[in-house]
Amino acid sequence: MKSILPICFLFMIISCTSDSTTELKIREFEGAVCEDCPKVRISIPEAQDNTVLGKSVNTAVREEIIELLDFAQNKNAIDIPGAMDAFTTGYRNLQEEFPEELTGWEASVTGTKSYEDPSLLTLKLETYLFTGGAHGYGATRYLNFDKKTGAELSGTELLNDPEAFSEFAEKVFRKKYDIPEEAPINSTGFMFEENRFTLPENIGLSANALVLHYNPYEVASYADGSLILEIPLDKGLAFLERPDY
Repeated sequence: MKSILPICFLFMIISCTSDSTTELKIREFEGAVCEDCPKVRISIPEAQDNTVLGKSVNTAVREEIIELLDFAQNKNAIDIPGAMDAFTTGYRNLQEEFPEELTGWEASVTGTKSYEDPSLLTLKLETYLFTGGAHGYGATRYLNFDKKTGAELSGTELLNDPEAFSEFAEKVFRKKYDIPEEAPINSTGFMFEENRFTLPENIGLSANALVLHYNPYEVASYADGSLILEIPLDKGLAFLERPDY
């Protein structure tokens, strides 16, 4: 198991700016503006260097956007403009099939750097997609990276003991949403599978907190919106797996 940074050093990380800040530049893409075009706007951070970390960051962001916009079964898009073209093609194909019923499609992605210290980099992607129906769907995605190896880390890979952290997070969740300690986790209307608390798909870091973000439908209805737990960094960092430096 990798070592955990001492608590005193954690406070140094929080209070000081790293001298190895990743160089990111916002890059924007906008779809064609025409009567039969969907609205597409993308604003994302792009790594400016050719390091392993820079390549990993740009690849991860690109793949997220392709996954969002390219509905083709084989996902033929290989870059962001290609994903935007695929989204437009999907809209026009449906427009030809249902010309009287189809409403305009819309997609947006806004990315920002959420957190950085000498060990970890976290990006936050906020997405919105509307392809007809009663409403669109907004979601948040955290992308975490080990700055030493460039590897993208899942939420649970950030943690030194996912099981212990899940027990801790459940207590925080129950307190925030007024669920009695001995009651089933779904007793107040949540929709955890098998009535058991689970960590969200998205775990990331912000400047002040370790963030657990449940997107709409993940454990609650659309009307409930996103459910967000923010654990202060002085507590949250103690649960993180840290690279050796």
